[in-house]
Amino acid sequence: MRGITITGWGIAVPDKVVTNDDLSVTLDTSDEWIVERTGIKERHIGGTTSGLAIEAAQAALACAGRTADQVDNLVLATTTPDCVVPGTAPTVQHGIGMRGGAFDLNAACSGFVYGLITVAGLIAVGSGPVVLVGSETLSRITDMDDRKIAVIVADGAGAVVVEPVDGPGDLLSWNMNSDGSLKHLLKCEHGGTLFMDGKEVFRRAVRVVVESAERAMSDAGMSADDITLLVPHQANLRIIQAACQRLGIPEERTAVVIDRYGNTSSASIPLALHDSITCGRVHDGDNLLLTGFGGGMTWASAVLRWSA
Repeated sequence: MRGITITGWGIAVPDKVVTNDDLSVTLDTSDEWIVERTGIKERHIGGTTSGLAIEAAQAALACAGRTADQVDNLVLATTTPDCVVPGTAPTVQHGIGMRGGAFDLNAACSGFVYGLITVAGLIAVGSGPVVLVGSETLSRITDMDDRKIAVIVADGAGAVVVEPVDGPGDLLSWNMNSDGSLKHLLKCEHGGTLFMDGKEVFRRAVRVVVESAERAMSDAGMSADDITLLVPHQANLRIIQAACQRLGIPEERTAVVIDRYGNTSSASIPLALHDSITCGRVHDGDNLLLTGFGGGMTWASAVLRWSA
């Protein structure tokens, strides 16, 4: 049996910071309105999906003490590839100087958890170390005059190095689902911009996140009391708070970075994870619950016992 462990982590965000006051210059909104409804105070805008991914991957490799030639494969979770064809993962692979397989994975905001589960499968059947990246430039597919979307989206990337270990490893359980009949709630057509039915997404997101997280905890033989830190997709502070309440996990045991980074889709969980690690909130033996939901709709959860 071959399990996984995370040995390195890194992030990248554009230099440009856009505050709520900046947005209020061109939109009928205010800092108070945005914070009250989303929890967001500022976000980073700019860059390319591949460029941010390369920077985050290089940081993760350095953290792990690995060089690119020691990596077998690369998985890039993204909804905003640089182009339709080819995938963006090979560009990232070339940018960090590695060989081996590289492919894109699009599960929207659930992408990083989907990717972690996929990487665990690759390692289980023989892969060596894998770089997993979540990278997004949502601002490129957003109508910045649409107040409902423009105040939420942001750009950024987060990456981890995942390595094989003998035995079951640190991924204790996982759960992933999708429901294609809900595609109309959150989508972007080719050549178009993001559309979201905010109220309906909110209602369904809380329900599926709670169901998925509870299933993952049950499969790991755990309850909410056993979870050291909840690391959720940073979609909306109200959704995070509602999920915490229903799961019975206090907000003080939850990673929240949406105030600084906004909604970065598949990059949001690794951004939140990185922040928690670097702030000293994650320790050896801690039980982490990662959970996300996104367009599709897709949703996924995973329980990790931290050993890095």
